[in-house]
Amino acid sequence: MRNLRDWLRGKKSFLQQVGDAQVRQPGSPSAKPISTSLSDNMLELRKRFPLTPDLIIRHMDNPVTRERAILVYLSGLVDRNAINNNVIRPFLDKRRSRESSIFNVLTVGNMDFITDWNDVESSILLGNSLLFLEGQSKVFVIEARGWPQRAIEDPQSEASLLGAHQGFVETSIQNIAMIRRYIPNRELKIQEYTLGSRGISKASVLYLADVAKPEVVKEMVDRLQQVNIDTILNTGELREIIEDSRYSPFPQLITTERPDTAASHILQGRVAVVVDRTPKVLIGPAGFVTYFQNVDDYNLRWPVATFIRTLRFMSFLVATFLPALYIAVVSFNYEIIPLDLLLSVGESRERVPFPPLLEAMLMEITLEMLREAGIRLPAPIGQTVGIVGGIVIGQAAVQAGIVSNIMVIVVAFTAIASFIIPNYDMASAVRLVRFLMMGLSAMFGIVGIVIGLMGLIGHMIALESLGVPYGAPLAPARFADWKDLILRIPLWDMDKRPVSARAVQTKRQGTSGSGEEGQ
Repeated sequence: MRNLRDWLRGKKSFLQQVGDAQVRQPGSPSAKPISTSLSDNMLELRKRFPLTPDLIIRHMDNPVTRERAILVYLSGLVDRNAINNNVIRPFLDKRRSRESSIFNVLTVGNMDFITDWNDVESSILLGNSLLFLEGQSKVFVIEARGWPQRAIEDPQSEASLLGAHQGFVETSIQNIAMIRRYIPNRELKIQEYTLGSRGISKASVLYLADVAKPEVVKEMVDRLQQVNIDTILNTGELREIIEDSRYSPFPQLITTERPDTAASHILQGRVAVVVDRTPKVLIGPAGFVTYFQNVDDYNLRWPVATFIRTLRFMSFLVATFLPALYIAVVSFNYEIIPLDLLLSVGESRERVPFPPLLEAMLMEITLEMLREAGIRLPAPIGQTVGIVGGIVIGQAAVQAGIVSNIMVIVVAFTAIASFIIPNYDMASAVRLVRFLMMGLSAMFGIVGIVIGLMGLIGHMIALESLGVPYGAPLAPARFADWKDLILRIPLWDMDKRPVSARAVQTKRQGTSGSGEEGQ
């Protein structure tokens, strides 16, 4: 019995060690306090940062108190001028070194202290500078970051003729500053969170406290806190993790690289997430109609904006259903074509050996390949490949009898229509849905298109974005939001925030809001 008890005790100890090993994963050592000995701290630094040639350890001695100190930072992640002028020079200055507190000696803007080695490790990797003092068990964190970054440029994927020509960059501090320029209001609140267990990313949630609905803000925050991943490299990864329906081809959260677009959505009552190291900002909740709105709509006269927005919705229908309609008409329902046009179509397809579905698939896949080639190649070469490739391949395919002239026209109209959709994520979803519609039309003709349309509408009605219906204001119907749906009525008559944004303060203009709660 004693041997069995000893064996069980040993087994329990072994399992406990295994559990501890699982908790202390590589890269996440257990908590360890900082030593008062500068030599011990130096050894610990060398142990935690081996093979790190860009780790700078600067030894310093206080000229008055003879106090030894070391300054530690990663050379590529700090502003060296700030370090030299605001840290090293004041510390070695005999007049300033007589101060009783290190906070009175250094001339940096932001400074704090930590007492744990895990915090030391993460602070160094995030670009902070750390000051170790002999005889003290705390380390002073000096914020003097200065990593390589690009200048603010015109957004590439969201071009605007009449709007601002500033786009987000890869630094969250600058992105938040650009949003603050558009919303200089004390109600603009910012909550910061850290994402990733290995490569920590900072995510900032921005919203107007008196406008955004607290339940929507809480839903966004809860989803961010549940993210369990090594690191977030871009906003697209985060969106895919936290969106409602992960299997839908349609985007349920907006990504934008325009500060004015982000500010506009925040003013409407939505929530924005700024992730460090990415030039895109995530916005929710979003609806289907939101992806067809553009910043230029509110810079143009309202009749012109209404006309352009109508073109976008028509282009969505053309890009989704035109190839499928061609297949259905040619294969099944040719009786609906006028006789003269039917003879022209038959003459065009006389030499084509493939069925309409295979013909359409061949041209559509060729178009997608040309589009991707144009995006990946440098701009001058990409334009040449897109234009010359499309003309040469299309003409050669017609002359060889592989495809018909009508099919080339249909594919060209479809491509033009897909380019009109202002949001790239929605345009990409349309490209996938188009192939599904083509398959249904090849099996059932126009009946298949109707079945696909009904399924598409049902899918959109079932979708949600942060708990808000994706089809609003169409399904469920929010007639108050129809002023900014297909029609864009004059701005002086749009005195309410969108109901589908779930804003608490619904009044948009004039004095303080009415306090009516969004439905």
